[in-house]
Amino acid sequence: MEFIDLLLLFVTLFLAIIWFKYWSVTGGGQKNLPPGPPGWPIVGNLIQVVLQRRNFMYVVRDLRTKYGPIFTMQMGQRTLIIVTSSDLIHEALVQKGPIFASRPADSPTRLLFSVGKCAINSAEYGPLWRTLRRNFVTELINPARIRQCSWIREWAMDIHLKRLEKGALETGSVEVMSNCRLTICSVLICVCFGARISEARIKEIEAVLKDVMLMTAPKLPDFLPIFTPLFRKQLKEAKELRRKQMQCLVPLVRSRRVFVQGGRCEESNIGGDMEMVSPIGAAYIDSLFGLEPAGRGRLGEEELVTLCSEVINAGTDTSATTVEWALLHLVLDQNIQQKLYEEIVNSVGKKGSITEENVESMKYLGAVVKETFRRHPPSHFVLSHAATKETELGGYTIPAHANVEFYTAWLTEDPSLWKDPGEFWPERFLEGDGVGVDVTGAKGVKMMPFGVGRRICPAMTLGTLHVYLLLAKMVQAFKWVPIKDSPPDPTETFAFTVVMKTPLRAVILPR
Repeated sequence: MEFIDLLLLFVTLFLAIIWFKYWSVTGGGQKNLPPGPPGWPIVGNLIQVVLQRRNFMYVVRDLRTKYGPIFTMQMGQRTLIIVTSSDLIHEALVQKGPIFASRPADSPTRLLFSVGKCAINSAEYGPLWRTLRRNFVTELINPARIRQCSWIREWAMDIHLKRLEKGALETGSVEVMSNCRLTICSVLICVCFGARISEARIKEIEAVLKDVMLMTAPKLPDFLPIFTPLFRKQLKEAKELRRKQMQCLVPLVRSRRVFVQGGRCEESNIGGDMEMVSPIGAAYIDSLFGLEPAGRGRLGEEELVTLCSEVINAGTDTSATTVEWALLHLVLDQNIQQKLYEEIVNSVGKKGSITEENVESMKYLGAVVKETFRRHPPSHFVLSHAATKETELGGYTIPAHANVEFYTAWLTEDPSLWKDPGEFWPERFLEGDGVGVDVTGAKGVKMMPFGVGRRICPAMTLGTLHVYLLLAKMVQAFKWVPIKDSPPDPTETFAFTVVMKTPLRAVILPR
């Protein structure tokens, strides 16, 4: 036998031993795991998924039909428990909330960007997560703080409407997604850092943070960590992107710290293209400067950049995606758009200013947004969960620390929960099967655009407010119609959130 053959045999046996050891620790076939597709040695179902050349959400959709509401996939060294039904999701995340409230182990790439899980979304269930989340809720999304920052939204959305009008004059139509992302990103940068910066700089930050989201999406080393050394180039690229992220945001951190330490309570132009416009205590980062989470101590610039990036990333994509999908249906169905416009005019007039209080009282606007969340959830999964201890769900064993993935898109497609689920019908939330639906999932789960239970998105009220305001202002100012001979394409694809494969462009006609 040739030396190379002996070497390959040795490597194969070595990997098989490691695999068997891991398989026995995580449960494997000897425990009562949910059923699932048979896998290959060592790699499990990983190669089978890769060879399909489809996004994972479509693979899961097909497997749910075959294996039922809960099934297992062995993806390399990770055991994935896929949960798809309303009852099981409610049981896990609400009734057994503390058990399913943690996060699984992260890859070296994600640990790099989260500074060792020092982020609200990625932190394991425990003291660090509680401290970060409590601070976020208290300092950023309490009603008084939201009212205090209303001028930021008004400023950014006035610019938004002018930019749309200018774009329409120059090209004859406007792209929805890019404009909405830019506006929401500018709002969240100002909310986080108390600074008003140039559009060019906002675009730079937006682009870098978008790359961060794509870089941290699941990749092969997540499922086969033993092969991580073979992906040194990928880790090197991640470190370079992290350097760019720090380069973009550290100046904002330092400028705000100088502003706070100087005790200046009025707006201050500190040079360049940055102006401090929020009073001390009004910016999210102000609350982080003195925060000392258990086990971490005083937060450094790495952690501050990570926590602010988390807010900007999560809030920008989900809100912009929702507005794009909502406008798609308003363009395709002018009757829905006209009903919404009439409600806006009846509430504030044709040229009246639209405030937070106004949109919260607009019932048809609320129905349009809820139907958009139902028909087009920002993601087909919530972020991965992990059980803090071995437990039972649906009569099956869930190993501790295994990835538990909640496939939430099926909730919105389930004909036992919704009448004509494929139809976009806002009235269902006024007089149909959507009346009384609780998006927090406390009483039952029919839709969960923000997750449910202990790890529900803490900024869901703020994100929804941004969608309300953008949609209302854009419909009040313009009539949205299709481009002649170029109808919008509703085909979806995945880019952190589920977006339109061909970004929506439409003609806008001033009202």
